[in-house]
Amino acid sequence: MNPFDLLKNPQVIQEQLEKAQAQLEGISATGSSGGNMVQITVNGKMQITGIKLDPLCVDNRDIPMLQDLIIAAHHDAMERIQQEIKNRLGPMLGGLQLPGMGA
Repeated sequence: MNPFDLLKNPQVIQEQLEKAQAQLEGISATGSSGGNMVQITVNGKMQITGIKLDPLCVDNRDIPMLQDLIIAAHHDAMERIQQEIKNRLGPMLGGLQLPGMGA
């Protein structure tokens, strides 16, 4: 899609952006680490909406391991939500690249 074609009708762009923002609220993905010992769910607005910890990973003698698992699960969730957004909104955006969504 030619980006200059979009500039010819800014009202269409505004409508598409509003529609995309509304859809983002309904999109979610869950990432995990440590064999699902840590699970983090994020929404399409990149907000953490849930964290689930297996009691086996909660060991006060090994806090650094739990911290690493949380970071890894968050990273996994972010990759999954970005892919889900591309899958759902990609056709509507006509090939536009959103910031933070990779190539």
